[in-house]
Amino acid sequence: MPAKIYTEKDASLAPLKGKTCAVIGFGSQGHAHALNLKESGANVIIGLYAGSKSRKVAEEKGFKVYDTAEAVKLGDVIFVAVPDTKIGGVYKADIEPNLTKGKTLLFSHGFAIHYKTVVPPADVNVIMVAPKGPGHIVRRQYTEGKGVPGLIAIYQDPSKKSKQVALAWAHGVGCTRGGVIQTDFKEETETDLFGEQTVLCGGTSALVQAGFEVLVEAGYSPEMAYFECLHELKLIVDLMNESGIAGMRFSISETAKWGDVKVGPKIIDASVKKRMKAALKEIQNGKFAKEWIKETETGYKTFNKLLKDGEKHPIEKTGARLRNLMPWIKKRDFKGQQASYE
Repeated sequence: MPAKIYTEKDASLAPLKGKTCAVIGFGSQGHAHALNLKESGANVIIGLYAGSKSRKVAEEKGFKVYDTAEAVKLGDVIFVAVPDTKIGGVYKADIEPNLTKGKTLLFSHGFAIHYKTVVPPADVNVIMVAPKGPGHIVRRQYTEGKGVPGLIAIYQDPSKKSKQVALAWAHGVGCTRGGVIQTDFKEETETDLFGEQTVLCGGTSALVQAGFEVLVEAGYSPEMAYFECLHELKLIVDLMNESGIAGMRFSISETAKWGDVKVGPKIIDASVKKRMKAALKEIQNGKFAKEWIKETETGYKTFNKLLKDGEKHPIEKTGARLRNLMPWIKKRDFKGQQASYE
């Protein structure tokens, strides 16, 4: 049975009227939700730890900024927008001691609730509003009058009003413009992690780098390899986004179509699907979450090394030079604060 899709006609900001929306954190999702809600007419404050570099950025964007504990005290709906593995510590130190009956905890990903790094009291509402896109896209689409589709989920609902609040928040950040469906914390967490690891981030990054390496190692220029394996990927994905895989195939040449349907399944074959299933199993049984939490607790050594190794890949140097020839591609500083990335 198809899921019900909630749109603009199904939601309004009314359930947030007279409430204070406290956004804890001002990174990618935090800044997008805060700015979109504020511009939609909600009363939004920001909670950050003392010394956070994001304080100045949030203040420059017109927000009142409080220490996290104080923001929780002042907030009626508290959006926990800090990294997944830091949520547990922030919750214990600053959120839990200041939660009172009737407040609403809101998440944009189910990780902390599903893997129980946060166990909220029974008299607090717990909901999720998860835009299906990075925060910077959530913000950009909103400013363009569009919206990233989203998910809502209800984990605890002592007030019996949580769904209306979730839809109001989704409306305020622009998700109902693109369509919102209801899920649960388990489904959202496990499918989100699977998509990130095997297709959207991990799978795509590894596929692009491998294709680049094969062409360069065969003697072709890195510039040609970059265009064929990275630059044109956006063009293909845009076509898929607009009209599905079949629609993309309609738009490409017959030769490209033949290569797609004949060779593609030999590359992404049954062995890849088998490894995808293994990755899903580790998400479902909690192994991935435990390893990731342990990595964050032991100083991010492997994580930081893998990221630095990725930045040194030859495709990055080649891409930077070629992108500089295309002034219409906006230059991004990914070394600064996420809320300044615009």
